[in-house]
Amino acid sequence: MAVANTDSVVHTAGTEADTFALGEAIGRSLRPGDVVLLSGQLGAGKTVFTKGIAAALGVHADEVHSPSFTLVNFYPGALPLYHIDLYRLNASAETAYAVDLDEILQDASAVVVIEWAERLGNFPLPATVWRVSIEGDGDEPRSICISRPVGSPR
Repeated sequence: MAVANTDSVVHTAGTEADTFALGEAIGRSLRPGDVVLLSGQLGAGKTVFTKGIAAALGVHADEVHSPSFTLVNFYPGALPLYHIDLYRLNASAETAYAVDLDEILQDASAVVVIEWAERLGNFPLPATVWRVSIEGDGDEPRSICISRPVGSPR
């Protein structure tokens, strides 16, 4: 899943509110058809980051919940949002087909956020992919590395 031509920035989020605010800031830069790949250990703040993205897309953040059991949640908004969680699936390209990712990616009007993206294996992704890696958990500050596609808004 290596992507060339990205611009990476590392942020420190000292609180859950900081993680949410950073997600919201990135959400304002997203365009229809963009994919955001999230990685980080359990409790790192992937869903909080997604709630920030959702808020920027016109989705009420309180409606956003981790799709750990449903695998995919859809939220209509100013930009529709697909929120996918691959935690409970094995790491392979077949994982993406299990959640119909190939079909979801055909919805060029929506933004797609995928938690546990490292489980996608070699599944082909569109050109406009944002990568977000969150390190840290508990009460410690998070280190959030964001790799945005070259030419995307800041």
